[in-house]
Amino acid sequence: MTNEYYKQILDNNKAWVESKLNLDPDFFTKLAQGQQPPLLWIGCADSRVPANEIIGAQPGEVFVHRNIANMVVHTDMNMLSVLDYAVNVLKIKDIIVCGHYGCGGVKTAMGNASVGLIDNWLRHIKDTYRFNKAELDAITDENTKCDRLVEINAAEQVLNLAKTSIVQNAWAKGQDLHVHGWVYGVSSGLVKDLGVSLNSNDDLEAVFQLNISH
Repeated sequence: MTNEYYKQILDNNKAWVESKLNLDPDFFTKLAQGQQPPLLWIGCADSRVPANEIIGAQPGEVFVHRNIANMVVHTDMNMLSVLDYAVNVLKIKDIIVCGHYGCGGVKTAMGNASVGLIDNWLRHIKDTYRFNKAELDAITDENTKCDRLVEINAAEQVLNLAKTSIVQNAWAKGQDLHVHGWVYGVSSGLVKDLGVSLNSNDDLEAVFQLNISH
């Protein structure tokens, strides 16, 4: 027996299609011709953080990758494949790494509870905590501390993106590519630009710069 929620989302789809066609009878025909989004969004899998809606973007405008706590892990072939396609095929101009306040993954990484397989994924955030321990331990309120770690984590993932051979190769070729760090406020709907924007291999510390010739 199909549950009511499942039936409802199928009906919602039909209503959504009808609303789009009422505005533009060729909406889906044009979408089917291909995509050329200017933006790659790397965000958290949290259901409260829908990439397109937050920035008022339409279908076809945002290439999206989401995972727990918006991580850029250099051994994650899923993320690297999305990044490679976005940069080298779609030629996107901007990449936004967007965390969000109250992130469950970040909260869990701050503690010692074991929650299963995800423990291994969250270890990367624990490393970020370790590198910023003095600042974070000085914050006594746990929610404030979590929000600050959310910001630090998003900024760290911007750096991790810039360290990839994919992004460095694009910059070495003179490709116009900018990487930004944001945090979304679930309770306000507003994004905070962290002021962490990179657009050149020169923005990286020397030890991370690859010797790339074209």
